Amino acid sequence: MAKILVADDEADLETLIRQKFRQKIREQKYEFVFAMNGNQALEKIIEHPDIDIVLSDINMPEMDGLTLLSRLSESSPIIKTVMVSAYGDMDNIRVAMNRGAFDFVTKPVNFNDLELTMEKTLKHVAQIRETLKAIKENNILKMYVDEHVLQFMGGREYEASLMANETVEASVVFIDICSFTSISEKEKPDTVVEMLNKYFDLMVKEVISQNGLIDKFMGDCLMAVFKGEYHLDRAIDCCLAIRNRIEALPVQNEFSPKVTIGINSGEMISGNIGSSTIRRLDYTVIGDVVNVAQRLRSIAQPGQILINEANYEKVKQSFHCQKIGQVSVKNKAEELVVYEVLN
Repeated sequence: MAKILVADDEADLETLIRQKFRQKIREQKYEFVFAMNGNQALEKIIEHPDIDIVLSDINMPEMDGLTLLSRLSESSPIIKTVMVSAYGDMDNIRVAMNRGAFDFVTKPVNFNDLELTMEKTLKHVAQIRETLKAIKENNILKMYVDEHVLQFMGGREYEASLMANETVEASVVFIDICSFTSISEKEKPDTVVEMLNKYFDLMVKEVISQNGLIDKFMGDCLMAVFKGEYHLDRAIDCCLAIRNRIEALPVQNEFSPKVTIGINSGEMISGNIGSSTIRRLDYTVIGDVVNVAQRLRSIAQPGQILINEANYEKVKQSFHCQKIGQVSVKNKAEELVVYEVLN
């Protein structure tokens, strides 16, 4: 549901808007919040941080619309403002646009035109929010940037979220392309990179389809994390799809691709790991659960997806698995009971 703030000192405007948009309000497509001036509008934004767009008059008491527009551009860059005013001369339009207005609608209001403008603005805001979400969740931001860029990306709140460290319940996956080093030793660099990127792109699409997050690429290995409901089931579904799709690829340059995969689930630490000296940190997960997943990947044979006994007990009703047996892994005092996920 879109939340829209209307800043206008006309007393009957609230009633008029509720009448004109009653169907959308009833269908819970729109929710309106009202303010009589710019000061009230800023207070409403604090009360309702999920406001998407502002419809603002220019001539209002206490704080006019153009001043409000400047304040919003500084403090809430994601919120977009449509000016709705009888002052539709070119000077006012230019000032409004220079201060960050997304669009301008003149009074008396044509409500069909207003709704089209609102829909266009809401779509633009939704695209911004999705972009920021993708940046945050998929770790595109691999190093800290200057204050102005962080402000554009959401201000102090977003900057704080980058610094947040927490313990999370999740599943982690390591997927390695078997014997790809042999290709890199005999093919041209362009060919090697093209092939590797093709394989990674296939994997990434499957990870995203299961709402997973790409943590990092390490040589010819991919690390992904799955959080939320049924994260282990989604991780296994993703890995089965990746194995099947990779093995279905045609032979290229005498290379028939296969993968080895390790999966583990449990508590892990999520945070920014790296060097503050060179301002390069990766938002990643660490801990014993992650290490075990990596060890399982290292002992897997081509085409195998390995999990430990604890995870087998969680998914044995949903997936067909085969017991491999007890296996010694690096840095673990006790042997692990390992299962292969077949389908």
